[in-house]
Parts: sequence; structure tokens; C-alpha cells
Amino acid sequence: MLKDISLGRYYETGSVLHKADPRIKIILYLIYLVAIFTVKSPVAVGTLFVITAFQTILAKIPPRIMKNSVVPVLPLTVFILILNIFTVRTGNKIFEYSFISITDDGLKQAILMSLRILFLIITTSVLLTLTTTPLKVSDALESLMKPLTFFHVPVQDFAMMMSIALRFIPTLIEETDKIMKAQVSRGADYDTGFFFKRVKGYVTVLIPLFISSFKRAEELAVAMDARCYSGIGRTKLNPLKIKGSDIVLFLINLALAVVLVLSDLIWKRFF
Repeated sequence: MLKDISLGRYYETGSVLHKADPRIKIILYLIYLVAIFTVKSPVAVGTLFVITAFQTILAKIPPRIMKNSVVPVLPLTVFILILNIFTVRTGNKIFEYSFISITDDGLKQAILMSLRILFLIITTSVLLTLTTTPLKVSDALESLMKPLTFFHVPVQDFAMMMSIALRFIPTLIEETDKIMKAQVSRGADYDTGFFFKRVKGYVTVLIPLFISSFKRAEELAVAMDARCYSGIGRTKLNPLKIKGSDIVLFLINLALAVVLVLSDLIWKRFF
């Protein structure tokens, strides 16, 4: 069910990652994001798998919750896998029939890109959405982008918009689930028929969802305006402070990222 999707949800376990400064986690996420889309060798991918497993264990996230984060992106992963298999033409041919041609380079590229998507989703869930509340993400982004205020960039407004967007992901998922159940009770069918027929059927979900989203946005805007909300001069109930444990966590993960990149360079150099 849609309500089981953990995308955008915070899951408390009291782990080291949950207690870590969100600014540290965002910086680490950006570092791993670059590393994930840079490395290519098998040994680097294996190292990335070990690092991702280490982060998941450190966060104490149950396998069920991680599964709920990965399952929604599996269709995209399969699409990328198939797209690369049938579009990459370089390398030795493994299979050929009519206009269809599959090469070893295409197969390797397809597997690599699919794994990158999965690692990206897991890293995003472990380092950000599941271990950090939307409010802390907002505060961290505001703090990291603070130098942009010199150029008159409304940093606090951007941070608030990001926080609201993250907060409303679970709400919209629950709303979609309710709308689909209501439409099914009226005779709608989303599981049978051809692909285009099912896509057309989802129009009965999208239109009420858009209307509900705009209504929620308007209610939120009116509520914030009624309370005279202004990002200028806003104070924090719990100001962010970097502790010694945060520095240790950052250095460990930074060292792991360096090992990841070095393993890829060594493989390319000698193999």
C-alpha cells in the first residue's frame, strides 16, 4: 500500500546518525552523491555496497523500512536497466536478433546505472529522510546557505520551502491512498487492462490530488500569514551545535569516501 512507503518519513531509532548534526549529514550526503556517480570499477561498487550496509547498520534502520524506501523506485531502476541494455552498442556482442543488439558493455553499464540509483536512494534515506526531521533539515540548509545572504538571497525562505516540501511528502502519499480507495469503491480499476488504459485511469486520482494539494497549500499560507510569519530575524528553539562525535562521524565517513575513490582509481590503473 502507498501508506507503507517510507519516502520522506522520519524513523526514530536513537542511533548515532539520528543524533548527528544535520549539517554534517548533508555534507556527507553530497560527498557520497559525487562518489556514487563517479566510481565505475567492480571493486569500487563492492566497496560502496559495504559502506552503504555500514551506514544502514549504524542507523539501526529495520530491513522492512529500508524495503519501503527502495520498492517505489524499482520500476525506474528496471527502466534504466532495460534502456542501457538496448541502447549501448559498444563492446562485444552477446545477443543479436534483427534490430536488437546486446553487448557486454551495455550489460555492464545497465547494471552499474541501476546500482547507482539504488545506492543513491538508500544513502538518501539513511543520511537524510529517515534519520533527520524536516525541521532539522530546514535549519541545516539555512545554516549552510547563510553566506548567500551577502548576495541578498532569501535563504530562510528557501529553507522553509524545502522543509514544507519534505513534510508534505508523507501527507500526499496518504492522500493518494485515500483517493485511490475511494475511487476503487466506486468501480475504478487500476490493476487490469493495457498500460495506456491504466495510465488514463490514474487521471481520476491526479485531479482530486492536485485540488487537495492546492487547498492544503492555501490553508497553510493563510495560517502562516495570520500568525505574521516572517523568516527575517527568526530564532531557533534548539540551535545547531557541532559536537566531538559529529566530527568523528564526519572523518570516518570522509575516510570511507576517500577509500572508495582510491579503490576505483587503483582498479583503473592496474586492471
